[in-house]
Amino acid sequence: MPEEFEGDLTESVFWGADMRGARFRDVNLAEVRISHAWLIDVEVDAYVDRLVVNGVDVTAYVAEHDPWSALRAVLRPTDADSMRNGWAALRAAWATAVDRAQRLPEEAQHASVNGEWSFVETLRHLVFATDKWFTGPILGDRFQPFGMAHKGASNELWPEVDPDVTPSLTEVLAARDAQAERIIDFLAAMTGDDLARTVDVLENGPHQVRDCIATVLEEEFWHLRYADRDLTVLEAGS
Repeated sequence: MPEEFEGDLTESVFWGADMRGARFRDVNLAEVRISHAWLIDVEVDAYVDRLVVNGVDVTAYVAEHDPWSALRAVLRPTDADSMRNGWAALRAAWATAVDRAQRLPEEAQHASVNGEWSFVETLRHLVFATDKWFTGPILGDRFQPFGMAHKGASNELWPEVDPDVTPSLTEVLAARDAQAERIIDFLAAMTGDDLARTVDVLENGPHQVRDCIATVLEEEFWHLRYADRDLTVLEAGS
């Protein structure tokens, strides 16, 4: 049976390991070194900052040919301004995705592609992620009941969340818009002291506000990538 590895594997050494078909998701591969290896039919979808393959720095080439290159900057916010700009860019990109989804039949909005979350479920997860990393720890407010937690999350941690509810796309979008306004207001008034403040995140423990906001941006970016991929499939089918 394939094994799953989670947690801190910093500076681990993999020697003589057969990693054919392995999947790396939501991982930090900064300063990783791979040598004496076979890279055949390998796909990488990542924030790339200095990638050297067989002695060739391919960073500029990747950035030039990656249509998501500019938006990937939201994954590395450096200050309050980059967070504000990143949030605005994400909202604009999501507006395009939402428009595409609204043009689909309702059943397609709730349809899974290759076992992944449907478009509505993806937005429900982002409602949850925003509540987990922003609404709860930073604003001290309640979770939305129709948020969808991540895989492996304990329901006991989120008593306000009801996994059995089935909201419409319109209902989820309304909740998303309300969350977005609160984030915009917070980012507009945010200071350096706010970013450095430590809050307690359910399941994940103490984090600085800067890390919480960065996590929200990261969730928004990657799930936009997944939604864009699946919308293309759904559009072709409809």
